[in-house]
Amino acid sequence: MSTPPIDFLGGHEARLFTGGDEFFPALCHALAAARKEAWFATYIFNDDPASRRVAEAMIAAAERGVAVRVLVDGFGTKATLATLRAWFAGSGVQIEVFRPIDRWYSWLQPGQLRRLHHKLCAVDDEVGFVGGINVIDDRYDLRHGWTDTPRLDFAVQLRGPIAADVKRVVHGLWMRAHLGRGWRAEVVRVARSARPVARTMGLLRSLRTTAADGGGPAADVVPVRAALVVRDNLRQRRAIEHSYVAAILRARERIDIACPYFYPGRRFRRALRRAAARGVHVRLLMQGKVDYRFAALAARVLYDELLARGIRVFEYTPAFLHAKVAVVDGEWATVGSSNIDPLSLLLNLEANALVADATFVADLSARLDAAFAVSEEIMAPLVRRGLRGWVSRGFVAWVANTYLRVAGITGRY
Repeated sequence: MSTPPIDFLGGHEARLFTGGDEFFPALCHALAAARKEAWFATYIFNDDPASRRVAEAMIAAAERGVAVRVLVDGFGTKATLATLRAWFAGSGVQIEVFRPIDRWYSWLQPGQLRRLHHKLCAVDDEVGFVGGINVIDDRYDLRHGWTDTPRLDFAVQLRGPIAADVKRVVHGLWMRAHLGRGWRAEVVRVARSARPVARTMGLLRSLRTTAADGGGPAADVVPVRAALVVRDNLRQRRAIEHSYVAAILRARERIDIACPYFYPGRRFRRALRRAAARGVHVRLLMQGKVDYRFAALAARVLYDELLARGIRVFEYTPAFLHAKVAVVDGEWATVGSSNIDPLSLLLNLEANALVADATFVADLSARLDAAFAVSEEIMAPLVRRGLRGWVSRGFVAWVANTYLRVAGITGRY
């Protein structure tokens, strides 16, 4: 399968954040400077002090006339949705829910296994935020409670043309959620309007969630070149996977990938093996402090294959790992929401920023080097060989394929 080229847009200022302790103040600063509008999408919007500060920044912006639109996932934010509605009530902040799960039969609706996993924000078409950081305190985990050490996660601020792409993605999904809740009233308004055809076309345009085409070949634009890559269930079903594979296939010296949920398909694994075979130094940073046991097992059943091909595997043990980032050859980096597993690559709505800039890549590389330095290198498979290992690998593959089929995905992963 050929990998479609990705066009990069130049003219960006890029700033990298590690964790919410760095990210949330920058987000609040952008909201404080907003003049017209802010569009925000997240999987989790928790109720904790850090999250409340973000909500307060949104409310303050709305109260001075900024149009603030917030989109949350109906599963990821289910536990705090009533709290969010109470926070934003009467403030002017408009909140919508992607595929809400407010009734027991909600799970019976088509597509409920496909969740909104974005962590995006666009302010005034000038600044965009892309990454893996949910609105939740770095030291709080929904399953395990409070911890002493903050989770490892990343986000990027891109000031420049990409902000318009981020807005387009969030705007389209927010409108879909909004119309899904009140579509009957919208149909009536369209039918009664003076120009129903024009209004219908405008409505359809507002539902677009794809990023705009890039401005030309990557070598033609400076200073910081970047692209927004999204995974949807329409035109860009495997765009993020393709972007990873294309970068891996071009790699000459180094590939570093950090990802907590790692169970790539055949094409992705083949690209990594070939990179290692031609002498590229490949390092993978996985979770050592486990949050979901099955996710850890899914990654570990691949360790034997990876280690046998010269790919180095590390497990991050100081805290929970939530980062979804990679660097290649000091020239290419990605920061985003997409894991490298079937849920992210084939089901969920995801968004990654690609950055082609030596300074930015060096910054991310240095932060990854620090994480690798405090991690445990895996020198032997953690899942036994023989019958028990074969059963474990078969069980993980069966669960993954069954889940995909229930979600409506067919074919080989």
